[in-house]
Amino acid sequence: MPNKDGKNFLCLLPKVENARTLNSVTQKNTSSMIVESEKRVKLKTPDELLEVLKDRCFIRQEGWWSYEFCYKKQLRQLHVEDEKEFVLGVYDEEASAAFNQNLSDFSTLKDPRSNYASQRYHAHQYTSGTLCDLTNQPRETKVRFVCSEPRAIISSIMELSTCKYALTIQVCYANTRYS
Repeated sequence: MPNKDGKNFLCLLPKVENARTLNSVTQKNTSSMIVESEKRVKLKTPDELLEVLKDRCFIRQEGWWSYEFCYKKQLRQLHVEDEKEFVLGVYDEEASAAFNQNLSDFSTLKDPRSNYASQRYHAHQYTSGTLCDLTNQPRETKVRFVCSEPRAIISSIMELSTCKYALTIQVCYANTRYS
């Protein structure tokens, strides 16, 4: 996928696997002699690719509220004028690992631009947020990382059910296929 300057980027979410062995076959001269070589290539995991977001925070203004997402830290909902603040979740490494381990492949997210298309995503779970006054349960959020433009942005936030949210981050995994 090229960026606005024409520089090409590889944009994919690889399956989490251990190192793979690639066999390359070449032919020497005009004889039938085949030389095989092995090269070990290890694909990066989605979490390794997302390390480019480490120590970064993103803000999105949506109507009355502002949302601040800090990678592997927390997600907050803020209203500056009334000094209201709700934590929509704190990064939960165990819940994120369990969620992603239970998937046979990456999850898919309906692409709002098309009736038929969907996007694959990698998710992190953010739990233990501010207590919800309607459910008496802590708020929680699933943060979905989808491959997109070369810059990272919050593309959407939705309340899926009372005090349970989904935040989508558009991010590019440029030039990070091989370790």
